[in-house]
Amino acid sequence: MSRFPNIGSPLLAALLLLAANAAGAEDWPQHLGQRRDGTSTEQAPEAWGPSGPPVLWRQEVGEGFSAPVVAAGRLFLFHRQQGVERLDALDPKDGRLRWSYRYPTRYRDDFGFDEGPRAAPTVSGETVYTFGAQGVLSAVDIETGAKRWSVDTHEVFKVKKGFFGASASPLVEDGRVLLNVGGDGGAGIVAFDAATGRTLWTTSKSAASYSSAVVATLGGTKTALFFTREGLSGVDPGVGTLRFEHRWRSRSGSSVNAATPLVIGDRIFISSSYQTGAALLRLDGDRPVPIWTSDDVLSNHYSTSLYYDGHLYGFHGRQEYGPALRCVELETGEVKWKRERFGSGSMIGIGERILLLHEDGRLQLLAASPSRFELLATTQLLSSVVRAFPAFSDGILYARNQREFVAVRLR
Repeated sequence: MSRFPNIGSPLLAALLLLAANAAGAEDWPQHLGQRRDGTSTEQAPEAWGPSGPPVLWRQEVGEGFSAPVVAAGRLFLFHRQQGVERLDALDPKDGRLRWSYRYPTRYRDDFGFDEGPRAAPTVSGETVYTFGAQGVLSAVDIETGAKRWSVDTHEVFKVKKGFFGASASPLVEDGRVLLNVGGDGGAGIVAFDAATGRTLWTTSKSAASYSSAVVATLGGTKTALFFTREGLSGVDPGVGTLRFEHRWRSRSGSSVNAATPLVIGDRIFISSSYQTGAALLRLDGDRPVPIWTSDDVLSNHYSTSLYYDGHLYGFHGRQEYGPALRCVELETGEVKWKRERFGSGSMIGIGERILLLHEDGRLQLLAASPSRFELLATTQLLSSVVRAFPAFSDGILYARNQREFVAVRLR
């Protein structure tokens, strides 16, 4: 018999909400989550049964590799339908549309891939920022979906078309929107006023990559880290002064830098494919010094590695060749274990658990263990191909492919 037989549904709902808050629910407001490192501070999910975790809802979506984000009680999806890039604000509980901001796009993919947006939206304060495949940077009111401002960065800064469209997720820092735009005349990296879209400063001659920037305090100095087409750049986010540039790119012209830099204490981990490899760096003043470098350890093609308790977990090798999944000791670069021809995907770290979403749509729960590969649960969540990073908030995982969007409860 229930200990609380007279509790009505409103009170029960309130108690469940309090319980969720006590478990430490947090938003997932931008690329790779709250800290841009793919981790969540929420309670880790338990293994699910053979039927998989409960599905809350599914719905059709348009094209795109843009990751969903969750903030302020809203779920945001950036995608393309019938020549229009659209930012939708949805109810996280049932997927119902609250508002939609739309504008036309003419972007065409030269390789016949998806023609939707690539970059995840960024929520900051009362504004959502998006960066479309054709280089349109927009600021949208979080409550109404009304446009605050937009800038066609490719037109303004004379950006040459890249292989796969503009892909960097906007980084908002202290009233500025920072992007590796890749423009001419020293406009490789640009800061925009977050309230108006006005250009505040430009710096660097580096072309645009497909990596999104992070901000960290290194050596007592706040630094925005951009993994550009040419390598790692450290920039003063306030005034745009280049603190350092560290070349790290393939000799091949048909190559990309796509993984986000990871800052772990005073270390910076960067990784790329195309015979480039990974590097663990520390700053000696304003000079990056390698602790180790290798193309045989953890060469990320596009998916950012995950750090937990002294170890990196990530994909080694080109996506089209069936990369390995590996666990690597951070300080030494020693490979602790590997699963060959594992395939590509994306990972979220939640305590001692890893949620791994494969390109083929399988969702797996792993133990974050350096001693061995330990699979705790698996289910077929979506059909192939899944390249957008998922979002995790309040125990719910939000994931998409190029046709379908799904929400599943994991806790």
